[in-house]
Amino acid sequence: MIKSFKQTFLSLDLQSPRWSSAETTAKDYELRQYETAKWVSTVIRGETQKEAMRQGFWKLFHYIQGKNEKEMKIDMTVPVTCLIKSGCTDFKVSFFVPFEHQDSPPQPTDSDVFIEERKAAAIFVRSFGGFASPEKYAEEAEVLARILRNRGQPFHEDFFYTAGYDSPFKLFNRHNEVWYFKK
Repeated sequence: MIKSFKQTFLSLDLQSPRWSSAETTAKDYELRQYETAKWVSTVIRGETQKEAMRQGFWKLFHYIQGKNEKEMKIDMTVPVTCLIKSGCTDFKVSFFVPFEHQDSPPQPTDSDVFIEERKAAAIFVRSFGGFASPEKYAEEAEVLARILRNRGQPFHEDFFYTAGYDSPFKLFNRHNEVWYFKK
């Protein structure tokens, strides 16, 4: 497992969901139009966000390492997302399903892991660097929410997603995002 773990995290060419840049003139966020896509997800309940991300990541990592009905290894993708709902201690952690498995992803054998289809959506995205903590994600989400409110942009304020693109071993030029869905 060490070799596959290293290969997964040191790969620089990981698949990600398809999106196109929608018209926007903002320099502090962008509006993206994401295509419909399948994600493999798990919900972690009653933990801190940091612990939920850790537990969720490993459940999903085991799925892509073969803990699925086909006992098939699946390539790692980016981003790793986490759904944050206001006043809720349930966190949904997700990996994008690679394109070659979008039509028929292997079903998970862990009852806590499931395949979901996210419909096409317009998403406001704010990017930032460094190592992202739950506090940093919340801070960046609040900055994005404030900007969107000030500009009169309608968005779903009761939840946001965090999106991480880098392995914990990457020290420089890290990329993180927070996402709000446009209404």
